[in-house]
Amino acid sequence: QVQLVESGGGLVQPGGSLSLSCAASGNIFSIGTMGWYRQAPGKQRDMVATITGRGATNYADSVKARFTISRDNAKNTVYLQMNSLNPEDTAVYYCHAYAIETEEYQRQYWGQGTQVTVSS
Repeated sequence: QVQLVESGGGLVQPGGSLSLSCAASGNIFSIGTMGWYRQAPGKQRDMVATITGRGATNYADSVKARFTISRDNAKNTVYLQMNSLNPEDTAVYYCHAYAIETEEYQRQYWGQGTQVTVSS
């Protein structure tokens, strides 16, 4: 069993910054691509940013110049630094990862989500 636990969400003013983190735990043999997705009320869950095990990144166009995804493989943790936040960034942010448990095959995992609200 692999668990993903997010932290760092909260309320921030427009133009402000937040940093999210997601730590994976369990009987982890290998973690592949990790990413952040978000879902606003009434909308689909969309990709925000992903990062491969070697550090290659991909961003949604709406956040490309403002957000930075990174990871610490030694800590099995992925981060999302969010700058210049605007109200359109308000959503529940979910951590996602591909991972392999010892002696098992690759599966997908989701965190529980953390609320990010951008409002004055």
